[in-house]
Amino acid sequence: MASRGVASYSEADGEIPSKRSMPTRFVQGFRELLSTALKDTDAESGKKVGQCIGVYAFYDYDGEPIYVGQTWENFGTRVGRHLTGQRSDTLAYRILDPFEVAEFELYPVEYLRNDPEKKAKLDAIEYSVYLDAIENSKHHAILNEKIPPLSTPVPLPRAYRFTLVPEGMREDREHPDVRIARRAETLARLSAVAHERGEVSPGLRRVIVIQALRLADLAAARLAYAEGRRRPSADAIDVQALVGSVTAESVAVSDEE
Repeated sequence: MASRGVASYSEADGEIPSKRSMPTRFVQGFRELLSTALKDTDAESGKKVGQCIGVYAFYDYDGEPIYVGQTWENFGTRVGRHLTGQRSDTLAYRILDPFEVAEFELYPVEYLRNDPEKKAKLDAIEYSVYLDAIENSKHHAILNEKIPPLSTPVPLPRAYRFTLVPEGMREDREHPDVRIARRAETLARLSAVAHERGEVSPGLRRVIVIQALRLADLAAARLAYAEGRRRPSADAIDVQALVGSVTAESVAVSDEE
């Protein structure tokens, strides 16, 4: 049982609780669903998807794609770090709020593990998944600090999609006011990183703008609902004018790298 209430920390000389029992019920359920998903079998290789390499994508409570990445390790390690707060770069920057992730999708390509051209082929798949995410995003922009290497789009391998929201808990977690508060907090932390470090990538500054757009969009939708108006259309925000290209890094960024 998840620890909760005064009794969870005021009882003296009791048994030491297990680490697994300490998180909230939502976090426990979230991690159980993640663990179960990673044990699913990849039909192509016959291995558990958590043991495969490939490309992954995260989606929010509206089904909006918000992040795309790849792993040469395995999904269990990489995705696990993202979603349990152990990723050193993305989560340190607060680019990705793991509790904004309601679903994730895996594209296993275990057949490429020993391929001498693995990097180029995996880059092409990642870029193709990224373009698909951009196309299907309401604002045609997602929270990747680094745009995947420019590649010729390729057919996507079979995908496996999983939910991370425990049954019976979705309504509270997806409530607009909860998500507005979390997005505002994420944006503040991300902006603080830019302020404190000073020398950050243009990609990080682009993500700050995209996070601000996501916050403004949801807050405006909530206001419209409160006033009995229709939700503002995506066209109300000119994303390209604000962030520039999201399909390739600028020449300046490429030169820096």
